[in-house]
Amino acid sequence: MAAISREEVAHLARLSRLAVTEEELDTFAGQLDVILQAVAQVGKVAAADIPPTSHSVPLTNVLREDVETPCLTPEEALSGAPDAEEQRFRVPRILNEDLAS
Repeated sequence: MAAISREEVAHLARLSRLAVTEEELDTFAGQLDVILQAVAQVGKVAAADIPPTSHSVPLTNVLREDVETPCLTPEEALSGAPDAEEQRFRVPRILNEDLAS
């Protein structure tokens, strides 16, 4: 695999809308080359008989069944509220906006 060039790094930077200095082009070229070599190494190890996976261990659904249970009545829910109106919590206005708009 050929090393990634400064020109390719500059092209990637332009596509990504990143401003990079001449020094950074050299630094990034070396870093990207190392990354690409590591990816190529993984590609060599991957075998056709090994299915692609997103996790190293099998995942199972850990959610419980959705079971209906009794809930609070509006009166019970509002019983501890400092103020209630029309079965809703009443709170102080925090914005000075006209309600008619």
